[in-house]
Amino acid sequence: MQLLITGCAGFIGARTTQLALDAGHLVVGLDNLNDYYDVRLKHHRLEPLLKSPGFQFVELDIEDGTGLDRIFTAHRFDAVINLAARAGVRASITDPHVYMRTNTVASLNLLERMVKHGISKFVIASTSSLYAGQPLPFTEDANVTRPISPYAATKLAAEALSYVWHHLHGIDVSVVRYFTVYGPAGRPDMAPFRFSEWIRRGQPITLYGDGTATRDFTYIDDIARGTLVALKPLGYEIINLGGGNTPMSIKGMIQSLEQHLGKAAIIDFQPAIAADMQDTAAEISKAKALLNWQPSTPPADGFRLTAEWHAREFEMLDWIKLR
Repeated sequence: MQLLITGCAGFIGARTTQLALDAGHLVVGLDNLNDYYDVRLKHHRLEPLLKSPGFQFVELDIEDGTGLDRIFTAHRFDAVINLAARAGVRASITDPHVYMRTNTVASLNLLERMVKHGISKFVIASTSSLYAGQPLPFTEDANVTRPISPYAATKLAAEALSYVWHHLHGIDVSVVRYFTVYGPAGRPDMAPFRFSEWIRRGQPITLYGDGTATRDFTYIDDIARGTLVALKPLGYEIINLGGGNTPMSIKGMIQSLEQHLGKAAIIDFQPAIAADMQDTAAEISKAKALLNWQPSTPPADGFRLTAEWHAREFEMLDWIKLR
């Protein structure tokens, strides 16, 4: 297949692109290389991709409709995987407008051009943050119409727009809701990356809350693999991609990283933030039934691989500013 993958220099985007190339697909990757976090990390992820003859990189913001027109005119895509997003609950409270532009309006830009150019398959990344206040484990049919952060609200809006374009124009849509993705070359605003670096550097961890909150951590390779198998025709489906109702506490994550990094954490406890969820747990029976997907990397292995990457890439990581 010839795929358009947006956000290809991002954490999930880069790994999904690599697995797509490994599977023999041709990929045009878009990324605006914005400075939400250190661009050196994005170039680090891009470096191996650029060595593949099946990959073409274009620096472009998907908010740029004219630029998208050029891309869609120059290529005949079989499917679009939209992984470009502004992520992060706390940052969305500070600047909700950029989240609306990137997560919602830019998704609409892609859908409009898919109709114009006859592209029928759309995979779009969404978030477990939509499930705030719902009973555990989270199921795809839960009522998620009351998000508690601008980030979640913009993702919900993108899901709704995708359904409208499915209904009106027959676009085949897979919405994949991710659960706390972690692994090598992660995002510096996410706890697994920040905590790994703070422990490695011997600096205090800023921990909001008492550490008893739990997350259904999902290793990056499992997420990328699930995103690609979601390319199959489904009509319109929302599918959880998560650890499979095996949550770990934040304290447990810290202890695992301490073990694998060989250093003790220094913890600076801060009050919990209202927009943060207390617990997450994914019900993944739908992913198993529709995609034959389930995670294969348990946290014990995933956090070891994460810690090993941080220890190995210390020369680059010493310069990365933590958010």
